[in-house]
Amino acid sequence: MVFFRSVSAFTRLRSRVGQQSSLSNSVRWIQMQSSTDMDLKSQLQELIPEQQDRLKKLKSEHGKVQLGNITVDMVIGGMRGMTGLLWETSLLDPEEGIRFRGLSIPECQKVLPAAQSGGEPLPEGLLWLLLTGKVPSKEQVEALSKDLASRAAVPDYVYNAIDALPSTAHPMTQFASGVMALQVQSEFQKAYENGIHKSKFWEPTYEDCLNLIARVPVVAAYVYRRMYKNGDSIPSDKSLDYGANFSHMLGFDDAKMKELMRLYITIHSDHEGGNVSAHTGHLVGSALSDPYLSFAAALNGLAGPLHGLANQEVLLWIKSVVEECGENISKDQLKEYVWKTLNSGKVVPGYGHGVLRKTDPRYVCQREFALKHLPDDPLFQLVSKLYEVVPPVLTELGKVKNPWPNVDAHSGVLLNHYGLTEARYYTVLFGVSRSLGICSQLIWDRALGLALERPKSVTMDWLEAYCKKAKASSA
Repeated sequence: MVFFRSVSAFTRLRSRVGQQSSLSNSVRWIQMQSSTDMDLKSQLQELIPEQQDRLKKLKSEHGKVQLGNITVDMVIGGMRGMTGLLWETSLLDPEEGIRFRGLSIPECQKVLPAAQSGGEPLPEGLLWLLLTGKVPSKEQVEALSKDLASRAAVPDYVYNAIDALPSTAHPMTQFASGVMALQVQSEFQKAYENGIHKSKFWEPTYEDCLNLIARVPVVAAYVYRRMYKNGDSIPSDKSLDYGANFSHMLGFDDAKMKELMRLYITIHSDHEGGNVSAHTGHLVGSALSDPYLSFAAALNGLAGPLHGLANQEVLLWIKSVVEECGENISKDQLKEYVWKTLNSGKVVPGYGHGVLRKTDPRYVCQREFALKHLPDDPLFQLVSKLYEVVPPVLTELGKVKNPWPNVDAHSGVLLNHYGLTEARYYTVLFGVSRSLGICSQLIWDRALGLALERPKSVTMDWLEAYCKKAKASSA
């Protein structure tokens, strides 16, 4: 069955995939150099002095170069379009989407090690890439996977802290509370209290970040089983990779679900530094708060409806369409429902993005996964129809800069297909994924000695006076 009955829409989508895939030949050579060293930390020890010198040179030679003008719209509009943050691990282009250390998602799918031939990238491989800028070998990924497994033990008091909350508390509340409880074992806090030199800040930060990345799936799975499976927890299986073990602890051992979890964690890991959760993690970390405190703060930002919580809203909205109109809804009926949603003062969840101006590549790769593994799923068919219906409606509305689907428009349908139907929990999955990106950047924040973040704020009185003065000067 053909799901994109609009040939032009399908062609545009496939064209974008092809354009991104063709970029694989332009990958920077340094990223393809795989060291024989199996230890990630020793790799960083070699890279850090070079990058410290690079930053020092950049500041001394170009510190006064202007990067653009700041407008009143930027100040009152959430600082959108304002360049003001160094974030090494990824860069978001409005037209082509996210690049992890210069690699697009299709390129990552091609060059990062997978659990099986032709399978999805292992999250451990992406973590290595984010931290080093290099594509790891399969052996390096396996070594990192074992290292993370050895760090994954969670103290009982963490579970006790979660259990102190009502089981009806939102999953993100329970998850963030668990992360805060993990902070008791912070290596950075201990080292700082013992007077560690600032040139060594990155080392205990590294230990905290690797420990945190290793433990958040365990905490997240505990929250899920507590809320939805009568508290029947499933122990970690150290023989499995990071994504597969998380799926296992949640209670899903289907091989395709494990593949989906690997893909999900990889593509949700990082989205440059300006989004709420990433920026929050960097901001709090700039005060030398340890990674646990920084990541817990990031999770609280992720829990907002305008950020990570949106992924639960998408599936709930799609199910509301099915409940009211049925699974075999026509495009005309779907268009009416979309207008009904918009006219009620609500948004169509999963569409639009603060930076992107094209279809999100993270949506595209999830669609490719669905075409491969679940082409007959009714909700997937509905998602395909929405791709044809929603963008023209939003364009007609005239108020949306980006009418195209983002990552949230697809992820819930995939999870739902394999049995993870509890939409309220989806943001926790996002949080586990985002630990890779936020923690990688926190390590580099400390290695590069990045400063305490302290932008200038102004009042409306100040803005009015400044604009009045500027107008008089130009007259």
